[in-house]
Amino acid sequence: MAGKYFDQWQVGDRIAHEIRRTVTETDNLLFTVMTHNPQPLHIDAEAAKASEFGQILVNGTFTFALMIGLSVGETTLGTLVANLGYDKLVMPAPVFIGDTMRATSEVVELRASNSRPNAGVVTFRHELINQRDEVVCRCLRSAMLMKTPLKTDTVPVGP
Repeated sequence: MAGKYFDQWQVGDRIAHEIRRTVTETDNLLFTVMTHNPQPLHIDAEAAKASEFGQILVNGTFTFALMIGLSVGETTLGTLVANLGYDKLVMPAPVFIGDTMRATSEVVELRASNSRPNAGVVTFRHELINQRDEVVCRCLRSAMLMKTPLKTDTVPVGP
């Protein structure tokens, strides 16, 4: 388990995730087709060339999913109860085939769960950044995480 428990986080904690990912044409095409998105900017090279971008744009929902995926290993892997929601999602710059992405995460809010005494909600600000240091995606993610399990002393039973 690489993620942290709720009570191991503090507001202001920041992670520059080490995993990077270069977006390929196959990534974009498969994701776009799997999600039934017929937008020509994602799948038609000629239409994309005629656009203001002059090339294929990577599907924005893939961009978002990649940002979250790059963050999971060091934030919620093994400690997640449930993702509760995503807020303030923005994509301030386009992503193109061949761009190399990296992600950062910052804890912006913590609150204990009212309904689950063994869990709490962490709100992360995730950012996805390309090789030109441009933020291409940003959001707030609220995740319910387990608290650190209590360690119980066990006494051997028997003769």
